[in-house]
Amino acid sequence: MKSGMPENKITPRSVGTDVFKTELTGSAIPHDEADKDYLFYILYTRLVSAMTDTNGIDVELIENLLIEICLMLRLSKAETRVFKNSQEEQQGAGETLCCFDTGKEGREIKSIRVVTSVMTSATIMVYMVPDEEPLTEDEERKVDLVMRTVLSFVSRNRLKNVIYELAYFDELGYPNLRNWREYLDEEVKEKRTANKLAFRYNLRHFSLINQRFGRPLGDMIMKDHFDTLKEIIGEDGYLARLGGDNFIGICSSTKTGAVVDFLTETEIRTPKGVAVNVSTSAGFFRIPDDHDAQTDEIMGSIINAYRVAQNGGMDNIIFYDDSFKDKKLKSMKIQQCFSEALEKGEFRPFYQPKVNVENGKLAGAEALCRWFHGGKVIPPFEFIPVLEQTSEICRLDFHMLECVCRDMRRWADEGRELITVSINFSRKHILNTYLTETIAEIVDRYRIPHELIDIEFTESTSEVEFEDLKRIATGLRNTGFDISIDDFGIGYSSLNLIKDIPWTTLKVDKIFLPEESDGGSDVRSIMFRHVVSMTRQLGLECIAEGVETVQHVNVLKANNCEIAQGYYFDRPLPVEEFEARLAKGIYDIPQ
Repeated sequence: MKSGMPENKITPRSVGTDVFKTELTGSAIPHDEADKDYLFYILYTRLVSAMTDTNGIDVELIENLLIEICLMLRLSKAETRVFKNSQEEQQGAGETLCCFDTGKEGREIKSIRVVTSVMTSATIMVYMVPDEEPLTEDEERKVDLVMRTVLSFVSRNRLKNVIYELAYFDELGYPNLRNWREYLDEEVKEKRTANKLAFRYNLRHFSLINQRFGRPLGDMIMKDHFDTLKEIIGEDGYLARLGGDNFIGICSSTKTGAVVDFLTETEIRTPKGVAVNVSTSAGFFRIPDDHDAQTDEIMGSIINAYRVAQNGGMDNIIFYDDSFKDKKLKSMKIQQCFSEALEKGEFRPFYQPKVNVENGKLAGAEALCRWFHGGKVIPPFEFIPVLEQTSEICRLDFHMLECVCRDMRRWADEGRELITVSINFSRKHILNTYLTETIAEIVDRYRIPHELIDIEFTESTSEVEFEDLKRIATGLRNTGFDISIDDFGIGYSSLNLIKDIPWTTLKVDKIFLPEESDGGSDVRSIMFRHVVSMTRQLGLECIAEGVETVQHVNVLKANNCEIAQGYYFDRPLPVEEFEARLAKGIYDIPQ
């Protein structure tokens, strides 16, 4: 029995107008008050015994005993209402429990309300038809006793349900981690995990959806996403919420394609007509047919894959393989020594020049981070994705900005001509409402003109993230900083980005640069030509990344894209070598 007694309306089983036989005692209820008291004692004693039976609760017995008592006391109806919380009670929601109702219209003669220690509440009401003989004082005490006994029973059983719900479901009603672990433990115990697909995922940038649409609508979007995926995985799978916008699940491997497609990106529509594209970072572990998997092994595998998916690269859907164990150890080492390495100054900027392809003049530079550790230089692809998993990447970005400003201050003091330097900022900063002020404080401390600092953000691939990126870019532009959109062309929202956000510079990704000359008729050349033309008409500076060949330089010149960055001119240089380029200030341009 889930909540006390289920609703069940009955009709009294009378054998006469004054006397009837009980199903429980087999004897007629007499008129004599002493006999009535004795019979009530028998019925009530059996009721208490049934409600406290350690061998199990017999709901039908309890209902029959209550029916007999109600008939004895001439009641027409008895009803109990149970509420999970005060809000539910105020709204008139909750559960209605009724095992006795003669169907005759009666008036309420008594009600009692109790509140449990976990703030659930229950109210019991009894009714009597107007033409019945009123209760005597002794009968009122009996009615009160039974009502309080019923309330105690209902509240106790309801409290068990509440405790279960608190233990196995979260505040929004999702199955929680404890629920998931018990399910998975049972599946492993019964050897039902073979050929299953286990996965963990996170709704990407979902906090921004809550910010934009509000928490209530955000909760609706999350629930719709959860329910739809639950339908996809079917009855032989399971889905639970780990907390926040993090979820975990398992299903048949035959559902792999459908689940991956859904988690890659899907459109969720709310009842209010709002449509949002929701994407995820997801880690998968395909359990082999002959694999005797244990719970911790399955959990470890999907968590490792999930962490790789969260690194911030282009691939947000990752399947586990054995190499992840080594990657996990490397990631742990990087995270453990990051703070100390930062304090020791092991992270330093390398500068990659930006060159004007028309006159060869050094037009700027991009500061790229290198880590000097243990006598060697660690490339960014080994540590940046690891730091992107946490807010540590933000600390590194601010450190790099400070290093660049320190170098530029020294160059200015030495009488060198300063050029614009761009610094990459992670999208992790997007939730920092004080980002503009923090950047300005660092730059002003070194007395560097704002217009010589260019903040680069990669192209957003999220409609909601786009709105916050717009807010940040506007704030930086209003404070005098240049803003670049990096890797333009790899996201789906490119046209909106350049239309609605106040960029100063657009960096065209190298995917647009042709690999071999074919007269300029290939798709890459056509797209490059139009992107450059559009950028110039919008009044933005256009920079081509990944320029590596003479042909690339000639393509830029032919399409009036003046600024190039790439290995054809220079790799990222340590500060001493870059200062030599800065002193020379000119590059040879092929004719």
